[in-house]
Amino acid sequence: MEEKLKAFERVLNIMDDLRTKCPWDKKQTIESLRILTIEETYELTDAITKKDMPSLKEELGDLLLHIVFYSRIATENGDFTIANVMNDLCEKLIERHPHIYGDVIVENDEQVKQNWEQIKQKKSKKSMLAGVPVSLPALVKAYRMQEKAKQVGFEWENKHQVWEKVEEELNEFKEEAFATEIHQEHLEKEFGDLLFSLVNLSRYLNIDPEAALEKTNLKFYNRFNLMEKMANEQEKKLHEMKLEEMDALWNQTKNQVP
Repeated sequence: MEEKLKAFERVLNIMDDLRTKCPWDKKQTIESLRILTIEETYELTDAITKKDMPSLKEELGDLLLHIVFYSRIATENGDFTIANVMNDLCEKLIERHPHIYGDVIVENDEQVKQNWEQIKQKKSKKSMLAGVPVSLPALVKAYRMQEKAKQVGFEWENKHQVWEKVEEELNEFKEEAFATEIHQEHLEKEFGDLLFSLVNLSRYLNIDPEAALEKTNLKFYNRFNLMEKMANEQEKKLHEMKLEEMDALWNQTKNQVP
């Protein structure tokens, strides 16, 4: 524990030095750091997706820097300190884990999540969905809203019902997509409904839809790069090749990038 406390104290001391001595660090505000924090968060998710532990350690450090940075600026403005941040976090964790710090009994992790949401709801007195950030990516937002709704029992009984909903939405989308006259607004609506139902199915199958799609994105990226390399080795350019030729190369990439 002593080693951890010394390391954290060192970070705080360095932040103090940077804030008083470095022209760039002195210039930063809470607003100017915002976009950088978003970037760091995405870099962290990249490391998680790739299971790159050295990068994960580095990105966690970068994110910790931002937390310390925001707190230092807030201290200067007389708003709060890093101690306030950590103490508030401790109180929240204690309050929302009554099965650890109280006399509540739970049988599984699902009951823990339900208790968390109920306690949170009592304090906020807002809509259950109010805690889902507006700026979240749409796929993640859909997942989180469905998770929130689940905590009050607004949920299908089993995955077969969810699959039936997916099929229903797919058929409605297909009708719009292949209609004699395309109404773009209706088409977009049905596509959104289809995606939302697929996200719902992913929850029942314990699949993180954002992570699953990102892995497919990465697979496509690697296969396409390899296909370009194969074409170059044949002294060809993809835009000069027929679709059948590119498809043959694509099938070859599947053996090297599963």
